[in-house]
Amino acid sequence: MSSQSESVRHPQRRGVSPASLVCRICGIIILLLVIFSAAALTVPRTLGYKVFHVVSGSMEPEIPVGSVAYVEGVAPEELKTDDIIAFNSEGSVIIHRVVTNFLVEGKFTTKGDANDKEDMSEVPYAQVIGRVVYHLPFLGQMLMIYSSNMGRIYVLCFAACGALLNILAGRLRPFEE
Repeated sequence: MSSQSESVRHPQRRGVSPASLVCRICGIIILLLVIFSAAALTVPRTLGYKVFHVVSGSMEPEIPVGSVAYVEGVAPEELKTDDIIAFNSEGSVIIHRVVTNFLVEGKFTTKGDANDKEDMSEVPYAQVIGRVVYHLPFLGQMLMIYSSNMGRIYVLCFAACGALLNILAGRLRPFEE
């Protein structure tokens, strides 16, 4: 009689169903993708870096198109030859390598790695944003998504799908036992 009462108190558990497992794994992957992509774009900003999306191939292969470049503010006088800088030029942000820093004149000669010649116009110190300290390929597309209102809605919906899949996996468990 005691063996029968023990089996009632401790019913045998069956393994997790494939549906619950798939929901749980997919939900976690979706949430991690949203968290890591958002962190890669927002955490550097809180640390004082500016984040830019690379849209031209002038710095390839060093910085591929679609990359995100992290730029730290630095005094133009501290920049050296071969530093990669970001600067304003005619309403756009350009990321090129320093060829020469003319300290007395307060300007730079720059060149894109993929370009044959130096840039036609010199860059005054006033247009310098800072030095590129790091870049991540492919995250530029995420930056474009996160910077538009429709993109933010999509990201929120994507995160909600991940959360709902985890909730669904939890709801499927009682039916399995």
